[in-house]
Amino acid sequence: MNRDEYVRKLKDQLDQWNTQVTKWEQKAKGAQSDMKAEYDKQLESFRSRRDEATYQLHQLQVASGEAWMDMMKGADAAWRAMGEAFVRARSHFEKK
Repeated sequence: MNRDEYVRKLKDQLDQWNTQVTKWEQKAKGAQSDMKAEYDKQLESFRSRRDEATYQLHQLQVASGEAWMDMMKGADAAWRAMGEAFVRARSHFEKK
């Protein structure tokens, strides 16, 4: 996979996650105070991971021709963490 394909794949995944988070944010706004606190906690964790993943994506985009291969490892780690945060958040939003 070349850099453009890899970046496109990561952007598509990030867009999917962001679409789902927008729905969760709406659900959190209408939640009772005890649930709202839990939702907000999950959303903050997700946002933090998303920011790191977005940073890694940007770094990939501006990396020199060969450096992006090395940076791909960092991006993969950020994406794994992002995916884990997404799954944790989803489990909280779907069970309530």
